[in-house]
Amino acid sequence: MPSGTDPDELRRARAVLIWMCVLICVNQLGFGGIVPAMPLYADTFGVTSTAIGAAVAIYGLARVVIAMPTGQCSDRLGRRPTLAIGGLVSALGNLWCAEADSFTTFMVARFVAGAGAGLVLTAGQIVIADISAPPYRARMMAVYQGVFLFSVGLGPFPGGWLADHYGLAAPFYAYTVMAVVVGLLAWFFVPETRGFKAADRELQTSGSRPSVPFMTQIRLLGSNLGFTLAALVSFVNAFTRTGGLFALVPLYGAAVLALNTTEIGFVMAFGSVAGMLVVYPAGAIADRHGRKFVIVPMTFLTAVAYVLFSYAPTYAWFVAAGLAWGVAAAASGSTPAAYAADRAPPGMNAAAMSLFRMLGDMGYVVGPLMLGFIADLTSTNSAFLFGALMLAATGLLFGMLAPESRPGHDR
Repeated sequence: MPSGTDPDELRRARAVLIWMCVLICVNQLGFGGIVPAMPLYADTFGVTSTAIGAAVAIYGLARVVIAMPTGQCSDRLGRRPTLAIGGLVSALGNLWCAEADSFTTFMVARFVAGAGAGLVLTAGQIVIADISAPPYRARMMAVYQGVFLFSVGLGPFPGGWLADHYGLAAPFYAYTVMAVVVGLLAWFFVPETRGFKAADRELQTSGSRPSVPFMTQIRLLGSNLGFTLAALVSFVNAFTRTGGLFALVPLYGAAVLALNTTEIGFVMAFGSVAGMLVVYPAGAIADRHGRKFVIVPMTFLTAVAYVLFSYAPTYAWFVAAGLAWGVAAAASGSTPAAYAADRAPPGMNAAAMSLFRMLGDMGYVVGPLMLGFIADLTSTNSAFLFGALMLAATGLLFGMLAPESRPGHDR
């Protein structure tokens, strides 16, 4: 860690980070467990690819709707209670999904589950922004995001096994249990981070404590070019991840390559394990050389992964595509959030992270619907290639227009 950092602050930040990593690991293992089964489970109701995309999208819609209330709740009630409430709401939604007797009921349950997930994910990102000072922010976010991605990538393997052996509803029951554990971890083990010293130090450096209303903070952040471009990167990543990886990759693997859910889950898990090897070095590079140095090339590598998926003729090719996606997602996953936190005025972590998540999660809504529609209208290959084109264009736009953001650079 950089010289000049307060050792007590850093020690406390690491303790909070450890508990947040445990919490997000449990949460994302549960979420990842339903990924290979969810499209197939929705398919049992006899619906189209577009409808299956809608089942993914409504989860993201709930996260978009809940993002701003989560930021306000985190400021008023605190980060810890917000996380705990999110775990319990998520448990209720996933239990309802497992018990759904119609596609309509399943869609309502998915919305409730998505709202719970939104509370957990947004409040979690606010906590990490609270405890991370700019000189080590990308590394701290990289550790958290690395655990996040590793868990969501590993989850499909046991989730696929559960679906194969106990039915397609089994992963939803498993996520229900794990979401309850998330709520308990948040309430009993995660410290409250409002007023954490790292955030206070930024306030002291600026010489003022902003007292503007929450929605005014949102408008200020929305007018910041760098912040908006970072949110665009997050949007496109969510668009392709949920529309491509979560909705179409399992269907493509099952229909074209005749893979079962265990094999599909292994591909996602393998990519995530490989990604763990690069996540911390990528954060260190972003802290040392700048956020753009990581964001731009990794966005292009993610595009390459979807091109590989679109032409995968064999299981080995399919594994290679999963490997490319896992490495790119792990390396770049936390850096846009670190960039967004860098651009936020002091004292506006809750507003910045809730807006960042809301804009990113809009991709969760639009991606599955649009890519599902393209797959129905043309082919799955075309949908993958459309996602790859969006990623490449976004990487180019960010590289050309976004100002650099790292310690020592002006906001």
